Formats: sequence, structure tokens, C-alpha cells
Amino acid sequence: MADTRYRTSLPITLPRRPRPAPVDVRHAAVPDPLEPLRPPASAPNVLVILLDDMGFGASSAFGGPCRMPVAERLAAGGLRYTRFHTTAMCSPTRAALLTGRNHHSAGMGGITEVATAQPGYTSSRPDSCAPLTEMLRLNGYSTGCFGKWHQTPTWELSRSGPFDRWPTGEGFEKFYGFMGGETDQYFPTLFEGTTPVATPHGQGYHLSEDIADRAIADIRHQQTLTPGKPFFTYVSFGAVHAPHQAPAAYLESYRGRFDHGWDVQRERTLARQKQLGILPADTELSARPEEIGAWAHQPRPARRLYARMMEAYAAMATHTDEQVGRLVDALEEMGQLDNTLVLYILGDNGASGEGGPHGCINEFATYNLEPATVEEMLERIDEIGGPTLFNHYPVGWAHAMNTPYQWTKQIASHWGGTRNGLIVHWPAGIDSAGENRYQFTHVNDVAATVLEAAGLPEPTTVNGIAQKPLEGVSMVYSFDDADAPEQHTTQYFELFGNRGIYHEGWSACTMHGIPWVFDGDTPRFADDDWELYAPDDHSQAHNIAAAEPERLQQLKELFLLEGAKYDVFPLDDRKVARLNADTVGRPHLMQGRTTLTLYPGMSHMNENIVPDTKNCSWTVCVDLEVGECDRGALVTQGSRFGGWALYLRDGAPAFHYSWIDKQHYEIVASERLAPGRHTVRYDFTYDGGGVGKGGVGRLYVDHACVGETVLAHTVPYLYHTSDGLDVGADHGSPVSHHYGTAAGRFTGTIHGVVLETDPLKGDEPGAERARLAAQLATQ
Repeated sequence: MADTRYRTSLPITLPRRPRPAPVDVRHAAVPDPLEPLRPPASAPNVLVILLDDMGFGASSAFGGPCRMPVAERLAAGGLRYTRFHTTAMCSPTRAALLTGRNHHSAGMGGITEVATAQPGYTSSRPDSCAPLTEMLRLNGYSTGCFGKWHQTPTWELSRSGPFDRWPTGEGFEKFYGFMGGETDQYFPTLFEGTTPVATPHGQGYHLSEDIADRAIADIRHQQTLTPGKPFFTYVSFGAVHAPHQAPAAYLESYRGRFDHGWDVQRERTLARQKQLGILPADTELSARPEEIGAWAHQPRPARRLYARMMEAYAAMATHTDEQVGRLVDALEEMGQLDNTLVLYILGDNGASGEGGPHGCINEFATYNLEPATVEEMLERIDEIGGPTLFNHYPVGWAHAMNTPYQWTKQIASHWGGTRNGLIVHWPAGIDSAGENRYQFTHVNDVAATVLEAAGLPEPTTVNGIAQKPLEGVSMVYSFDDADAPEQHTTQYFELFGNRGIYHEGWSACTMHGIPWVFDGDTPRFADDDWELYAPDDHSQAHNIAAAEPERLQQLKELFLLEGAKYDVFPLDDRKVARLNADTVGRPHLMQGRTTLTLYPGMSHMNENIVPDTKNCSWTVCVDLEVGECDRGALVTQGSRFGGWALYLRDGAPAFHYSWIDKQHYEIVASERLAPGRHTVRYDFTYDGGGVGKGGVGRLYVDHACVGETVLAHTVPYLYHTSDGLDVGADHGSPVSHHYGTAAGRFTGTIHGVVLETDPLKGDEPGAERARLAAQLATQ
């Protein structure tokens, strides 16, 4: 097979050596047999496991309270990296991991939903930053991706593609998982390859178990057929991102274990981290920011709620680790574990503070700036962790899960947002076991590490495109040398204007915004206060900016140089504004269109690619044909946590609107549809006067109004990040529970659906509602 000389330009092209050939094959010499494409014989299998929203101090393997025995087992047989860093958020970290470049270089200066037209923020990976998976595939690896993706530009999340930025266009031969940033663990919105998958149903279903099942089955299949061909498998769980959902037995196992609160937990975790040698004995606990309340100051009923929310997070962590254990056990049964380079990354960023001061039972209510009160959440406390809520814990617990550091996810300036645990396990390639590594490392080092471990050179061209050099550094130098000088000596950090710079042990940083505040003013970048931390300050506990102004200035200038080099500028601290594609120059499929005709089978359509039914008047009309008593969803959007559904309920037309699962508005016709062809239409007239306002909804059958209702509120910003628009079904978490069929599948025939929005339709704000109120008052 080709040696490494021919692997710097991919696909591999071997030099052809012409030789005389007779006309008749019978007279030809027998040629050497064709060899399948393979990497060097010593190349290991590679298994990258990535957890979501797990802080440095969460797992038991890094001193935390979440029991994760599989992580501990792999650490005992491998290495713990104690200064491994991410980018502080999901999409950017995944881009850096898979490309080996900084996240802005890969175009991922934020999550995909807030992409802009600026080069470092487009969410479109440049062809000059080919992903590691494509490099490995072109070198003869089998590749598979299972779980969360969150890398594809939002305007490409449809049948129209293009599919270059989907997993199967990024070098993965197999994909099974979800495309957005989060999904319901009991009712996920899934794809296989580029094909939508019906939401799995069944007693005891959980997405993390499904992901592990799929990954195990794929590896077994591949290794059975080609045992000499190595695999690269990327397993990216949705856990422990919200919603924090776990089977009941796991929830029960943590009852009462967090009643001591987040401040005491930080102290306990730091003590354990010192015992494990993860942190030096002189490490100090950084102060809790003023914006995060003390546990002792929380009212007693609130503490009970907050503890229950943390129990759900820990239960989910333990359950997920158990699924990792099933993967590891399967590799061991196949005789492949020793020759598999396992990188178990415990978090794509720090633990998330996006639940805010009180946590939430519906994260989409928080996204829409309508969080539930503690009293409202206490009424549903026993549902936390189950299928009826989309819960997230308070920021106090997120801060504790990032012990001993300051801040949380999104805060790229401080280690609480960017430092995560990494476990490397490879018995056949690493002699050391059960040791810690203290060199500074970054998620963009993963690609270079895998290439070196596989004996593969970094390619200079991939698919005819000259490549930008990898910006990470291989960690292989540290595998068997605990004292090796660190080779990744400089690294910038930036997200939503939170920024920092690491250089030769020193770190300078400035925080620019609070993660759980989605609206409101942020300071000018020039007014941000910078902090400075010395190499011997292991937890960033002592800001010495005032004592070392010259060094701080040098690091601030270094940040400017690094930022200019890697497309960080212009800085963009907008959050809500970046959700609007027109505001930031992000493409979207509608581009001003307000009418869309849909057909049966169209599903999983993200709200970024259909007309926007929020904050305006709109109409949806279905041309359908029914028998005696057909039922099911006609057209739906979103989920029970925010969305709407037009459907037949035991043969009668009905419309259901969920305002962030706080209020549910429903119209149900009094009579079933007679057999035959009909039109069923829902009209909504918006009050106007701002976002999230109410209006009047009317249900029509064959042009006759059969019901109407007043909606006091509507969803202003976001229905759901994963659950989209479906025709003839309701995939994901269902809007209504009255369809009468699995996944809401419609049992009749739909000929077509017309969805139309009109932001200018209607009278002055509230006039239509006032007329209806007056009419109802006379009845």
C-alpha cells in the first residue's frame, strides 16, 4: 500500500509506472493483486466520546459528585489530562475538534443558529479546513458518527441541501443522530444519513441508549467484515445538555444527595481533586461571583427544587457513563479495546448556566424570556428528569460543576467555561497508566494527535483544495512523558465578546456578558476590565492585573495579534439580534417568501427554513380526504414546550397552540368530518404592538368557521431548536396528546398544505381581539 510519501495529497494518487502489455491477456504476466486502501499497519482504531455541558468538576473521575465509574476505569488504565480546554460552547468546540483548527478559522465563532456573514462566524467550514474524518476516510479508515452534530449551517438543514456540511459530507460514512443543539431524550428528532427518522417510541426508550446501540452495532458490523481495517467512531451524546432526563431508577439513586447545596459541594469537590492529584495541594477555591447567589441565602422551598434539579443532572451523567461502558465492553469482547485510542472528553464546554438563577422546567420558556417562577416549578417537582419537562438546573450548580474555577459555559474568558476533563486510553500505544498529565492542551489538538498516533502525515491538499495548516498540537509527546515541556504554549479564547489569552502559563481575560441574560445592554468592548492570572494560580483565584500592568498589556496585545490571525474580528456580542437572519446577513431559504406549499411526508423542517409564524398574522390550510373516522396530525410545528398543531381528533378538526407549556389554547370542532374531500384551515390574526403578543385564532372547515379562541400570548422568539415542522405527523415531543396514533401519523390522505404568513394583515393592535371579546360578551 502507499507509504506516507503519497499521503500528503488526498485522495492518494500512486505514481503509475507504464510497462509493455500484450494485446491478449493470456500472454500477460500475472499482476500483483489489488490492495484495498488502508492506513499504516500500526494505525489504531479511534473512539472519540464527547459529552455535552459537563464541567471540569462534575465527574467522579475528576473529583466531582456525579458517579462515573467507566470514566474512572478508563482513567485508571490510561491518562487524565487536567489542563484540557474547549471553546466554551458546543458548535465551536466540535468544529475545532473535527478540523484541528481554531473555531473562528473553521467559521464557527458561535453556534450555528447565530451565524453571521462575517468570515469567522459563518458556520460554514471552509474547504481549506478539511475535517479529520475526511483525512482518515481517504487514508482507509471506516468512519461513523452517532449522536449530536450541531455543525451544519441552518439554511442547509433541508432536503435541498447542499449536504457538504452534513456528517456524511464531512467524511463520515455513517450517521445516526440529531442535527441541532439539543433534543428531547425521550422524543428525539433524528436523522440517519440525511434522511429524517420517525421518532422512536417504546417503553423505556432513551436516546443515550439508542446512540450506544447504534455505535456498537456499526463497529461490530464493520469489524466482522473487515477486521484488519481500523475505524474512527465519534460518539457525541446529547447528555448532559438540557433537558436533564434519565430513567427513574437513576433519578431515585440520587435522592437527597445534593441537599447540602452548591457552596459546600465546591469545597468537597476541590478536596477530592487534591486527593486525586488533579490539582496541586495549594490550589485555592476561586470566589463565587456576586451574580450567583449563595446557597444559604436561598429560601428553603427553592433549595428543595434546586437540589432535585441537580439530582436529574447527576442521574443523567451516570446513565450516560453507563452507555459509554457498554461501548467499551463491546470493544473488549471484540478484542479491540487495547488497540483503540479512546479519547473520552468530559464536556464540550463548562457546565451550563443557561438555566439562570432558578433553573427551569422548560428551557424554551427561558429562551423566550418567560421563565417559570419557583412556585410554578415546585408544583411539578416530581416530574423533573422525566418525559414531561425540559428541565435545566440553576447557575449555582453549574458553577459548582466547574470547581474550582470561575464562571460557566459561554464564558470563554475564564477556565470555568473552557476547562474540561479528558481521559486518553490506549494500552497498545501508551505504556503509562493511571497517571495525570498537566500540560496545557486544547480541543484543536485532537486532530493532530490522531494523525500522529495513526502514523499519518498532515495533508497539504484534500480533494484538490490546498489546506490551511493544523492549528492544534499533537499530544502524543506527553503520552509516556509526564514531565515533557508543554508544546501548546499560546491559545486565544473568544465567544460573544468574552475573551482570553493563554501564553506560557500566564492568562489574561475579560468577561463581557452573563450567559443567562439574553437581552439587555452589554458594555463597550473598550470598557471591559481585563484580569491577569499567574502560572502558579491554578484556579484563577487571584487577579493581579493591578500589580503587573505591563505584562497584562503584552497579553492584551497578543490577543489582538492572535485574533487578527484567526478571523476573530469583528467581535460580536449580540445574542437575540443574531437569531434574525436578515439582521446579520445569514442566508435563509424563505428570503422574503411568505407562502409555502407543503406535501405529505415533508418533515423535520427546522423553523429557520419555513415561513416564520411568530409575531404576525398567519394561515395554514390543508386539502385532505378522509373516511369514516380518520385521525392524526395534519401539520405541526415545534413541540409541547412551544408550538402548534392542526389535526383531527377522533375525526373532528382541532387546533392546539402551546405557549411555552404554560398556557395551552385549543379549538375542537363539534362534529367529525364527513367522508370525502375537505379543506381545514386555521387563521390567526395577531394583535401587534410588539413580540409575543396575543391574537384571535379561528378554525374553518370548508370555509365555515367552526370555532375560535383568544390567545393571550404567543411564542416570540423560538419554538424549538430540533423539533421542526411536519406534515401528516408530529415527530419529536408531540404538541398534543390527542392524535390517537403513534407519532401523530395521519390515517387519511393529505393532498397539500399551504402555509402563509402576513405581518401586515389585521387591524390596529388588538382590534380583532376586542371585537371578538365584545361578541362573546353578548352570547
